[in-house]
Amino acid sequence: METTPIRVRDCRTLPGAEKGGLVRRLKRLKAQLPRAVLLVMDSTVLRWFPPLRAVWAPVGQQAVVPISGQNAKRTLWGAINPRSGKRVVTVSKRGRQEDFMVLLRALRAAYPGRPILLVLDQASCHTAQKSQRLAARLGIHLLLLPKQHSELNCMDHLWRHLKEHVSANRQYSSVDEHADAAVLWVLGLSPEEALRKAGCLAKGFWLRDLLENFWRPT
Repeated sequence: METTPIRVRDCRTLPGAEKGGLVRRLKRLKAQLPRAVLLVMDSTVLRWFPPLRAVWAPVGQQAVVPISGQNAKRTLWGAINPRSGKRVVTVSKRGRQEDFMVLLRALRAAYPGRPILLVLDQASCHTAQKSQRLAARLGIHLLLLPKQHSELNCMDHLWRHLKEHVSANRQYSSVDEHADAAVLWVLGLSPEEALRKAGCLAKGFWLRDLLENFWRPT
């Protein structure tokens, strides 16, 4: 069985120097690139057999959960605009550098002609030289979050809601059907719903002041 992750860290506990440094860098880039759009991205894994968070069993008997030893998976890659709520999502069979590069091209197509400031974690596929070179060619500036601070990633928050509504305790006929349902759910949210579920409308959102005072809706 899979339990809902418990998050005990509040974004306000992030050392001021790290959070302040990120915000200052974003401000500098925005000043240099007035038409830049800010995006936050993350990836998550979907499995054919769903996360099991609840199960029934007769009183006095231990629940039996059969497993096959095999579980097909798909990786969802997604980015959200924390100002407008616009989302871009791609799906891959694996979670490799080449799959991340597909997302980079999709982001470029979604925002043609505009510089992109992409906030993301330090996964190896994000920091790989080929990924870095492609991002530079596409005019995408990669801004890495501090390690062990996933609470700063609003796409991570959106994925958690996705798995509660689409994945948990649900069995699909195939892993691709699961992935299709996930994409439809993410893209089917209204901009306000997406921003709220991603935590971008919360008073304590770490980019709130930056977005309200330095970033026009994009």
